[in-house]
Amino acid sequence: MARWPFNDDDLRAMYAGGRGDATARRFARLWARVHGSGLVPRRWVTLEVPGRRTGRLMRVPLGMADWNGDWYLVSMLGDDCNWVRNARAAGGLVTIRHGRARTCHLAEVPVAERAPILQRYLRKVPGARPHMPVDPGAPLAEFAAIAARYPAFRIEAAPVRPTEESAR
Repeated sequence: MARWPFNDDDLRAMYAGGRGDATARRFARLWARVHGSGLVPRRWVTLEVPGRRTGRLMRVPLGMADWNGDWYLVSMLGDDCNWVRNARAAGGLVTIRHGRARTCHLAEVPVAERAPILQRYLRKVPGARPHMPVDPGAPLAEFAAIAARYPAFRIEAAPVRPTEESAR
């Protein structure tokens, strides 16, 4: 069986300082197209969010965690990750693409509630494992200890904005 060309240290190095290097950005562009196409399982999506400074749309391939009937996005790179900062600046209003685009609202999960979501995320999104200092099979207490460093967002339907006609 062929071995993946990158080990955990290589993968961590691609995201040194919380930002992807040139190789990571190339992979991100490729996977954003693949995830957004809808040809992969539902868990894999492309997040589209306007840049907080430029307003330019950025696309990020992400894996979602399902927990208690809801879907969640987790930042494997922590709080200072660009997509997290951009989503917060956009008030949580983002587009998630998986075959089709749908506007969603990302509701940040309180730190005290993140541990089981982080555990589920690591079990289902193997690419995140080199970036988080906990084993997927670790007890929830270990996830609770790192929860403040790794934001999680529940994916909700976007709030419906009344049109001028319906407001009258």
